[in-house]
Amino acid sequence: MMKKIMNDSSHVVSDMLAGIAAVNPKVCYDREGEVIYRSEKRKKVGLVSGGGSGHEPAHAGYVGTGMLDAAVAGNVFASPDPARILKGIEYADSGEGVLLIIKNYSGDIMNFEMAGDLAQDMDVKVKSVIVKDDVAVKESTFSTGRRGISGTVFVHKIAGAKAEAGGSLEEVAELAQRTADNVRSFGVSLSSCILPGVGTPGFVIEDGQMELGMGIHGEPGIEKTTMKSAAEIAEIMVDKITADLNYSGRETAVMVNGLGGTPLMELYILAGEIDKQIRSRNITPVKYLVGNYMTSLEMAGASVSMLRLDDEMKEYLMAPCSTMAWKEGV
Repeated sequence: MMKKIMNDSSHVVSDMLAGIAAVNPKVCYDREGEVIYRSEKRKKVGLVSGGGSGHEPAHAGYVGTGMLDAAVAGNVFASPDPARILKGIEYADSGEGVLLIIKNYSGDIMNFEMAGDLAQDMDVKVKSVIVKDDVAVKESTFSTGRRGISGTVFVHKIAGAKAEAGGSLEEVAELAQRTADNVRSFGVSLSSCILPGVGTPGFVIEDGQMELGMGIHGEPGIEKTTMKSAAEIAEIMVDKITADLNYSGRETAVMVNGLGGTPLMELYILAGEIDKQIRSRNITPVKYLVGNYMTSLEMAGASVSMLRLDDEMKEYLMAPCSTMAWKEGV
């Protein structure tokens, strides 16, 4: 039997966004467009991201000083339509152009790019960056090429700080792309999740089993295997990531991200094992983030994202920001 704290399953997204706006005076909520946007607009490049709901705090939790200017919400695990995204662009636009940060799913790409074209017809300058950080699979039923998962949050942070500092649209887009090119992620799932309104799990992970590389919507991973220890999971994760990109001798930011149903106790155990793995490979961690940054409803499991830093990325990663889900230097 499904047990969720909600009123009406058909209004979960609207009720959630209204709650975010109610407790966060720095943002406003457009119910018609399902957009959370900054209550105070500055003359700068605007940043817009979004996607299906169910991944909170992504994306509305990253609207604020030093990160996003607007986040557009679709239904649970479903892309927002172009009309909603166009609303988000309008809220983010201050005359300096707008950058769209898009995760690599076919629906998101199609709808965000369509909205971007519509905005350009209205004389808004728009650029896009597509994030494809998941090293688990090269192709999936939900995307062309790699999926965009928790590493997207690093792109929000670094591009947002560059925009806040007065960077041009071209400069912000270039740094966002460079960040996307240098982040890799890998996740493991221990349980399914239940969509509001459905009432039953969308898939099953049997007792004593785990899935390597499952996506944030329940897309297939690369292997089902017996449950592993934290040390074994960390080794698998770091092996997969470092086999795809050379981090040796480099400063790196690391995100240990819960998928919604994993206690912080377990995430910190995993983080400690991740730290052992990366230090043993001559990688220098300069910042850790541990917690829920891009979830999948109540799915148990975790992902790890590793961002290979250069001096500019490091500067803007550490720059102040103030959002509901990430506060830095405040």
